[in-house]
Amino acid sequence: MSHIQLQYDCGAWINRLSHKVKKRLNATLSDLGITAVQSRVLHYILVHSQEGPVYQRDVEGAFDLSRSTTTGILQLLERNGLLNRESVACDARLKRLIPTARAAEIDAQVRDSIREIEGLLMQDIPAEQIQLFLEIAAKMSANLDR
Repeated sequence: MSHIQLQYDCGAWINRLSHKVKKRLNATLSDLGITAVQSRVLHYILVHSQEGPVYQRDVEGAFDLSRSTTTGILQLLERNGLLNRESVACDARLKRLIPTARAAEIDAQVRDSIREIEGLLMQDIPAEQIQLFLEIAAKMSANLDR
């Protein structure tokens, strides 16, 4: 098998695995009324709002999302009672993102679901192979950052 073919196969396997994880997580989270992407954004807001104010531009930068995509996600989170937007006195255009108490409850359930899926993902795989996989994945990611 050629070197080029191996590269293609790695990418295909990574894509397939990513798709399966997202599909499983979205199926699990549908009962909570939230998607995997929404849950990641919500978790980011929950964690970072403890350190200081969080704004839409922070979410855009953290996830490399466009303004319109981020707006859509935040509107859904707000509509579902997981997030409030509060105007900032110094700039009326700026809205601080404030997670609700319900957001913290949902986030805890999401974390439980992720732990379950991670457990399933790594079932019957020795710890040293998991460690090797993580090292290889980190190197692959760094290669793509060049």
